[in-house]
Amino acid sequence: VQLQASGGGLVQAGGSLRLSCVVRGSISSINTMAWYRQAPGKQRELVAISISGGSTNYADSVKGRFTLSRDNAKNTVSLQMDSLKPEDTAVYYCNALISTTAWSSSNYWGQGTEVTVSS
Repeated sequence: VQLQASGGGLVQAGGSLRLSCVVRGSISSINTMAWYRQAPGKQRELVAISISGGSTNYADSVKGRFTLSRDNAKNTVSLQMDSLKPEDTAVYYCNALISTTAWSSSNYWGQGTEVTVSS
């Protein structure tokens, strides 16, 4: 199982970016799908998470600006980032809790995609 992320880049403050992540491989089901980020010198933090069943939660710092969307048919998760701020600069990682069989699940990470917001 692999998570492949894409969509990072350089953008000016106030701009937008869209990150995408696709789950590839043999799976049974995907439980949670999420985006994390890690800024230089800081710990990795949760940005947004979609829980199987429909609820989506966001970090306070991104509420109203970021939108997580999930396509269960395509095994993808996206993060639409609007009104970007310099403090959103970080490496963004997609994450998924995946069941590969009916009795086994594991946590998987994408390779990270860099987002830089200039002031």
